[in-house]
Amino acid sequence: MIELFSANTPNGWKISIMLEEIGYEYKVTKVDLGKDEQFKPEFKKISPFGKIPVIVDHEKNKSVFESGAILMYLADKSGKLYNQKDRMVINQWLMAQMGTVGPMIGQHHQFHHYNPGKSEFGEERYFKITKRIYGELDARLKESKFLAGTDYTIADIATWPWLARHEWHDIGLKNYQNLSRWYLDIAGREAVVKGYAFMDKEAKIPKL
Repeated sequence: MIELFSANTPNGWKISIMLEEIGYEYKVTKVDLGKDEQFKPEFKKISPFGKIPVIVDHEKNKSVFESGAILMYLADKSGKLYNQKDRMVINQWLMAQMGTVGPMIGQHHQFHHYNPGKSEFGEERYFKITKRIYGELDARLKESKFLAGTDYTIADIATWPWLARHEWHDIGLKNYQNLSRWYLDIAGREAVVKGYAFMDKEAKIPKL
């Protein structure tokens, strides 16, 4: 049994989608970020930086923090979505999500969605960066069906949830043909639909 400590965020969706894709039984333990539950001493024992998500693999009595590391762990454990022949390419796109896509779009959320009007510099900076990321992903997906090649992998699972917040970005996902195709292809997967709604069974994936 995998226990997923999480919240209803893009990083949380990565792991619920992965667990649905590999067909593992899992239990969700909600971490209320609004009440700072992620900073409680008992949670920081399994997540040193006080971040979600975290999993506990009760079969092996092991916890894993950081969403990218969790995806790699579950992929290795299940033998799925992380094929050996493309592993170096998968790793590069996974790290690009962890180091660029998530952090930069996350800052765009902070300035543009949660705190508009507080910093013109911040709003303009992260809007431009997010728009650039859209373009860079679109360019990659013009030449490749999925981010790491012909196969759907953990690199796509890591990246897709951040585009699932495209309504917050005010950039216009539908203006990016290749990125839109990829987004909709993944949005139609049964495991993605279930994983997206892991905390709210009524949740619907945003359309273009």
